[in-house]
Amino acid sequence: MLYKIGLIIMAVLYIAAGVNHFINPRAYFKLIPPYLPNPIALNYAAGFAEIIGGILLFFPVTRSFAAWGIIAMLIAFLPAHIYMIQKAPMNMGIFVITPFIAWIRLPLQLLLMYWAYSFTK
Repeated sequence: MLYKIGLIIMAVLYIAAGVNHFINPRAYFKLIPPYLPNPIALNYAAGFAEIIGGILLFFPVTRSFAAWGIIAMLIAFLPAHIYMIQKAPMNMGIFVITPFIAWIRLPLQLLLMYWAYSFTK
């Protein structure tokens, strides 16, 4: 039961986060390091990947693939989190990312990877 609840929560969170990339794209542009090309395309690709990963978690046949994809995506997002640490404090819409929050997001990525890993089996 806990497995199923965790799975639904994770899937919905990734779908919602992915949709947000399309609703509020400017908020994400600030997170993309300047050495990466085409922040607009990267933002939409990230949103698309999150939505697809979240949807694929719902189906047993694609769940493991989706979980491994989410882990890879979270690894790919690490440069943005490191860049956030370098630029903090920064405004993200109504939120302010303080240096503390920026640093906390790094270990949070590891926890999210572990959570996704629990759905690879």
